[in-house]
Amino acid sequence: MPEFSDEAEVTRVAKRETRAELLARRRALTGETRAEAAGRVQAELVALVRRLRPRRVTAYVPVGSEPGGADLPRVLREALPADAELLLPVLRADLDLDWAAYTGPDGLVAAGRGIREPVGPRLGVTAVTGADLVVVPALAVDRHGRRLGRGGGSYDRALARVPVATLTVVPLHDGELVEALPVEPHDRPVRAVVTPADGMRTLDGGPGVAHGVAPHTSAGRTRGE
Repeated sequence: MPEFSDEAEVTRVAKRETRAELLARRRALTGETRAEAAGRVQAELVALVRRLRPRRVTAYVPVGSEPGGADLPRVLREALPADAELLLPVLRADLDLDWAAYTGPDGLVAAGRGIREPVGPRLGVTAVTGADLVVVPALAVDRHGRRLGRGGGSYDRALARVPVATLTVVPLHDGELVEALPVEPHDRPVRAVVTPADGMRTLDGGPGVAHGVAPHTSAGRTRGE
């Protein structure tokens, strides 16, 4: 057990150091760079939604330097079929994620740390299991689909409930798709990422391809932009 415990501590330290480096890099991005990245990420996700025509999507409200922009939920909802639904997370006291329907910018309230949450009825932690597309935040993802979050474990719990065949996508800034990340047993992989420069990319030939997502796409813009 001591060797295992030492190895686990090394991984936790590596995660903290990597997390701090990534957050510092995001804070250093200019407003112009963030806005341009948000527009491109949104265009990719909108094109994906229009191709898949999902009945239920889960996403979140990006805050600060997170890619996608604060209006990402509105943009996604407008791209969905009229009878589809977009769910956003509601952080519970135990750090698990409940879910509620997004009804528009006026239906969001501040929930601390810059986070905004929907005010509608809570649908329960299992609501994510019925999603056809799950948009997930992360600081980085490696080429095996392993993601590095902010350390609370909320999305690891949520992703553990998501069926294997469901398309899970992480919006990233350029340079945040990396070769490898430190990983712990509870970490849950994702299937695809979207970055401003390279568009949609599935990871290790995951189920995203079966959902009609090409391994490398650049929907909604030309490669030269």
